[in-house]
Amino acid sequence: MKKSYEIDMTSGPLLGKILLFSIPLMLSGILQLLFNAADIIVVGRFAGSGALAAVGSTSSLINLLINVFVGLSVGVNVLVARYYGARKDKDVSETVHTAVTTSIVSGFILVVLGILLANPLLRLMGTPEDVLSQSVLYMRIYFLGMPVLMVYNFGAAILRAIGDTRRPLYFLFASGVVNVCLIFVVVLGMGVDGVAWATVISEHISAFLVLKSLMSAPGALKLDLKQLRIHPRKLKRIVKIGLPAGMQGAIFSISN
Repeated sequence: MKKSYEIDMTSGPLLGKILLFSIPLMLSGILQLLFNAADIIVVGRFAGSGALAAVGSTSSLINLLINVFVGLSVGVNVLVARYYGARKDKDVSETVHTAVTTSIVSGFILVVLGILLANPLLRLMGTPEDVLSQSVLYMRIYFLGMPVLMVYNFGAAILRAIGDTRRPLYFLFASGVVNVCLIFVVVLGMGVDGVAWATVISEHISAFLVLKSLMSAPGALKLDLKQLRIHPRKLKRIVKIGLPAGMQGAIFSISN
């Protein structure tokens, strides 16, 4: 019998369930911050101050470009939870397939934006000339991983909609371990490009694990790659709920 990661919030005492749901969610956020800190520490230690400045100068800009799309995953989370709780299997399935398709499309849009806008936006931010080329290189390589990063975020939102916050945390942890190990290997022979490629490779791990979970999920949550398509009504509702959250994150990045 398969272990169930679902949390039923509609019956029984709530306090324990709320803690079981929220603690992995909080740990995921902390873990992401620690991974970024590890990137900066290793780069500063082994690739020099120039590489450190190059990586650090891109963080707010990267967050600005991806926050709108990541915000859409909030809409996915809300919509799947609503339909799943109402036992509307057809709507759940359509939302799942719309979400995964949207994540892939938005990921490729971000690849194009990141590659085309890296240089002009970094110049607009006043990035020093002596680190500009390294910053542009890091950002362009980083954005090549946007499709899989979006797949992870949207897929994790689907799992969290049924109360499963543990598996996204496990997947993120596995990805982070791979990332840190690769950084130590590649930075010794490379620079900011090594850190960026390590991040892109590790993001594939978390995206693969999320997709594998969805493809083996029971009932309406099951992802069938042959049914991937965008259902306009579901996409409209996802955007209506998620876009304000994405804009909020983008405004925070602009203020930084």
